[in-house]
Amino acid sequence: MPVALITGISGQDGSYLAESLLADGYQVHGVVRSPGEENIGGLGAPDALTLHTLNLLEPGRLEELVAEVRPDEVYSLAAISSVFESWKNPVRTGEVNGQVVVRLLESAQRLSADHGHPVRLVHASSAEIFGQATQSPQTESTPIAPTSPYGASKAYAHLSAGVFRARGLHVSNCVLYNHESPRRPETFVTRKITAGVARISAGLQDGLELGNLDARRDWGWAPDYVAAMRLAATAPEAQDFIIATGVSHTIGDFLDAAFDRVGITDWSGLVTVNPAFVRPVDPSEQLGDASKAHAVLGWSPTIDFATLVHRMVDHDLELLAT
Repeated sequence: MPVALITGISGQDGSYLAESLLADGYQVHGVVRSPGEENIGGLGAPDALTLHTLNLLEPGRLEELVAEVRPDEVYSLAAISSVFESWKNPVRTGEVNGQVVVRLLESAQRLSADHGHPVRLVHASSAEIFGQATQSPQTESTPIAPTSPYGASKAYAHLSAGVFRARGLHVSNCVLYNHESPRRPETFVTRKITAGVARISAGLQDGLELGNLDARRDWGWAPDYVAAMRLAATAPEAQDFIIATGVSHTIGDFLDAAFDRVGITDWSGLVTVNPAFVRPVDPSEQLGDASKAHAVLGWSPTIDFATLVHRMVDHDLELLAT
């Protein structure tokens, strides 16, 4: 059976990816920081799933794991994934999001070239590499000009993937725009909103404190984006792909859809703006053109914006009912 290695398996994308690969008969190896991490419990303990507890920053450990597992496919998902958090700890963000990825690329290159075991690698890049983009929507040729430590770390990994691709490694960057699901932790504004709206509707919370309500983002459904990464891994040619819906909405639009799900049409008195939650430099709009992914990979999103928000609210309402 084919073997896949996932760094960041316990995150939103990693858990959906593991489920998908296991369903297709893969032997899946996942890297976790501790055995009880969020989202892993739902995977159960199938014989085809092996979890490896290790510190990605420990010298040599990741390299040893790649050599031991000998994966056919590698998915580089582990990251400090919050832009807000990256401003608090830019050095560690660079180490985890940048240096760890380069070590993974080098390990895959060595396994492919020196040991004759071809590896296909997909790196989860980010729309944050474009910063205050000079064009909208953004494409694979949009200049890379990050405006946050998170974006800079992702840009380093993104460009490094291109360097290793030129050396013969089958590595694709999937430039993922915002993608959500009930598996998002509440540290992300989308889940903070849906969980908060559910509690407000149940009388358990008085209101929400948020940052910039006018920021526009291109939001998609996380399982769709995982499907895109799998398509990129098995594509004949490794390339860079924008993965996005091509439709942007504001945080205010997200609030509209979430409160609408619980029958609240006027939320103005329930939401306040806290300057502490506003990013130092926040791109005004992120909007992706996924035409290349459509044409080359045959990929398209399956869930629209309103359905995505409603599914998240419904999930959080169900949690309150249990």
